[in-house]
Amino acid sequence: MSEYTAKDYKKGLPRWCPGCGDHFFLASLHKAMAEIGVPPYETAVISGIGCSSRLPYYMNTYAMQTIHGRAAAIATGFKVANPDITVWQISGDGDGLAIGGNHFIHAVRRNVDINMILLNNRIYGLTKGQYSPTSPRGFVSKSSPYGTVEDPFNPAELCFGARGHFFARAVATDAAGTVEILKAAYAHKGAAVCEILQNCVIFNDGTHDTVYTKEGRAKHAIYLEHGQPMLFGENKEFGLMQEGFGLKVVKIGENGVTEKDILVHDAHCQDNTLHLKLALMEGPDFPVALGVIRDVEAPTYDEAVNRQIEEVKEKKAYHNFTELLYTNDIWEVKE
Repeated sequence: MSEYTAKDYKKGLPRWCPGCGDHFFLASLHKAMAEIGVPPYETAVISGIGCSSRLPYYMNTYAMQTIHGRAAAIATGFKVANPDITVWQISGDGDGLAIGGNHFIHAVRRNVDINMILLNNRIYGLTKGQYSPTSPRGFVSKSSPYGTVEDPFNPAELCFGARGHFFARAVATDAAGTVEILKAAYAHKGAAVCEILQNCVIFNDGTHDTVYTKEGRAKHAIYLEHGQPMLFGENKEFGLMQEGFGLKVVKIGENGVTEKDILVHDAHCQDNTLHLKLALMEGPDFPVALGVIRDVEAPTYDEAVNRQIEEVKEKKAYHNFTELLYTNDIWEVKE
């Protein structure tokens, strides 16, 4: 049992709007860290710029707010230089997928052992309400008064396209669900992407309303668990079956359908085809997938880099600057 409590990871008084999803997530992160049990002095939280990126100020750990979109780059360097430190990267959908999009996909592609948290409220909140890379087509905002004319990124699709090995999703108001995926992200060795669905109560309130309450999640979400059948509904009366190359929703008991016909979730499958289909599900015909959708082992960038450094050092005749000076020809200059 961990010797730490959530209080050990807390610092300062959060300065977000009342009701902001960032409050909910911060509390879950403190709780998850306490249950994981990594000491605060062996933990680093790194962010970019944005409302959510203020989070490092409220962490009693090593913490750093960097510049806009560069959280993944700084987190990568930190992890490679400090392989024994647990690194959490915090980004919003604007910070992480717009100006930071290139760093995001390459950190995922390299499989750097960092926990990448994407707080997705589909809006730029700090700069007062412009549409973001995850805002839906037709979204009206201060920077799109007649509606956007572009399709959004889906974070899961972007993660899988970058050869991602871990993707999970939770709702900010679901503390238990959020804590569970954060603990799973920590346990995964490699780039672990966690999408947190949250509302911006000022500029985009209600964007995730279908799953923002416990009652809403019972009706409109499916909690995926490795090795368990994909059942959902208030009484687990619905399930997912394969239909051709796609998925379909069925009701247990109708047309001879039994629980044995329902797909069983395999988060560890190397082929990400079904993982992507699950991650892309959305209403009204399909539930929103929550929990750990993909969790596959693969070599990590930071371990590979440090192993390479040690291998090269063993082959060299010198191991520090002084030895380097005496490795080659030496001349002594006298007056």
